[in-house]
Amino acid sequence: MSDESQIDQVMRRLRTGDQQAATDVFHRFVNRLIGLVRKRLDPNLQRKVAPDDIVQSAFRSFFGRQQRGEFEIHSWKELWSLLAVITVHKCGHQIRYYKADRRDAGLEQSAIRFSEDSVAGWEAVAQDPTPSQAAALAETVENLMRSLPPRERQILELSLQGASIDEIREEAQCSERTVRRVMEHIRLRLENDCTFKP
Repeated sequence: MSDESQIDQVMRRLRTGDQQAATDVFHRFVNRLIGLVRKRLDPNLQRKVAPDDIVQSAFRSFFGRQQRGEFEIHSWKELWSLLAVITVHKCGHQIRYYKADRRDAGLEQSAIRFSEDSVAGWEAVAQDPTPSQAAALAETVENLMRSLPPRERQILELSLQGASIDEIREEAQCSERTVRRVMEHIRLRLENDCTFKP
């Protein structure tokens, strides 16, 4: 079975709520996404929020939205890009939350300790892309956000927050066609701008 027909089949199964398909996707990408989160969050912040919690949240958002038929994904590379974008967005929420004045994790003193967990953090998390390549993707997404006109940025932000197409349409006061056109435009830009090779 070709990669394209395999991903199409997995995406169809996810739309029906197939738990085995969800488990397969989870196992395929979880380590890479945890590596991405570890790269994005400083050690003080990782003591407040575990990288795997952020990754779990990203998967929940993706699976829920895929079940509602919000994504058209035709390759494993597209799926990785989407999961990485959702995960980076979730990291951004946590960073903003914990960097707020009264909760600023950066003001806390860090205690250096060596444990099984910290040793595991030094191990290579993924064969491809590497955490630095995933960080490059995150940087690409952030640059893309800054370059978008306000309405397109709003549509992307709402989408990454888990809003449905109807919710985005209503919030951005535009048509469903506009939402879909903007999301397709953004997807193509991300594919062209990505510096990693999965």
